[in-house]
Amino acid sequence: MNLNELNQQLTTNAQNKTEEYCRLFHGRGNAYEGYNFLTVDSVDKVLFTVLFELGNEEDALVSMLRDFYTAEGKWEALVVQQRYLPSAPSTIISGELLEKCFAVENGLKYTINFLSAQNIGFFPDMKIGRAFVRNNAKGKNVLNLFSYTCSFSVAAIEGGATSVVNVDMNKNVLTTGRENHRLNGLDAKKVQFMPYNILKSWSRIRKAGPYDLIIIDPPSFQKGSFAATSDYAKIVRRLHEFAASECTVLAALNAPELDTVFIKELFHENAPEFSYIKRLENLENFPTNNEERSLKNLIFKKGIIS
Repeated sequence: MNLNELNQQLTTNAQNKTEEYCRLFHGRGNAYEGYNFLTVDSVDKVLFTVLFELGNEEDALVSMLRDFYTAEGKWEALVVQQRYLPSAPSTIISGELLEKCFAVENGLKYTINFLSAQNIGFFPDMKIGRAFVRNNAKGKNVLNLFSYTCSFSVAAIEGGATSVVNVDMNKNVLTTGRENHRLNGLDAKKVQFMPYNILKSWSRIRKAGPYDLIIIDPPSFQKGSFAATSDYAKIVRRLHEFAASECTVLAALNAPELDTVFIKELFHENAPEFSYIKRLENLENFPTNNEERSLKNLIFKKGIIS
C-alpha cells in the first residue's frame, strides 16, 4: 500500500460518515503492508490519527491527511497523536477542537479528551462487547472490573441493569465515568464508583454482590499494578466469592501475545464452575491477519448443567 491507496481507502470509508465513532483505517492488525503503525478514526467532528511508530514518510503522511481532511470537509479538526513519543503528545494539525468532545456509539455519548493523555477515554474496538452488556443487563447486578471511564456501566444502565459497581484505581477516570452517566441522563443512584486496586479490595467488592454479570477488561500490563500473565488468574480464582448462581462473565483481553486458549485455561483451572459459551466477533473495520492477536471477548456462564 502507498499513500495514494491509503487516501483512496480513507475516502471510500468516509463516504457514509455519521456522528458515530468509526475507524476509517486500522493498520494495527497487520492487514495492510507497511502501515501497521497507523490508525485513523472519525470521531464525530474530529478526524483523529494515531502514529505508533516514527516512520520515514511521517511528514508526507500528515500532509496527505491534511489534504484529505480539507477536501472532505466533514470534520472541524484534524488531530494527530504521536504515540511513540514520551507522554504520547497530540497536535491539532488543522481546525479547532470544541470545548467538549464526545464519542457517539449506538445512541450513547462518551466524554473524550484528545489532548490530555495517551488514551482519549474510549476504546472503539469494544463496541460489540458493550452491545452484549447492554443486551444482557436487564434486571442484573453488574460488576465492572478495570472500569476505566465506565463505558460498560453506561451500556449496562441503559440496558436496564438494577445496579452497577465500577472498580478502577484511577480516580480521574472514574470522575469521567460519572460524567458519562450524567451525559446520557442515566440514574446515578444505581451506580457505585470504587477507586481501589482490585487485587487488594476483594472484601469491598464482595459487599455489593453477588453479581449476575461480571466484566473483566484489564490492561495487558500496567507497571506496578497488573500483569495479565500472572494477575488475571487471581481474579478468576476469586469469582466464586461474589458471582451469583447463574452469573455471566465477559472476560476480555487485548494482549497480542496471549490467545483465547490462555483465557479458557484460566477458567478451566481456577473457576471450573463456569462453562465457556462463545467468543464475540470483532468489528469488520478492525481487520487483522491473525484473530488470536486481536481483541478477545470471551463469554462464560455459571450454573449450566452439561
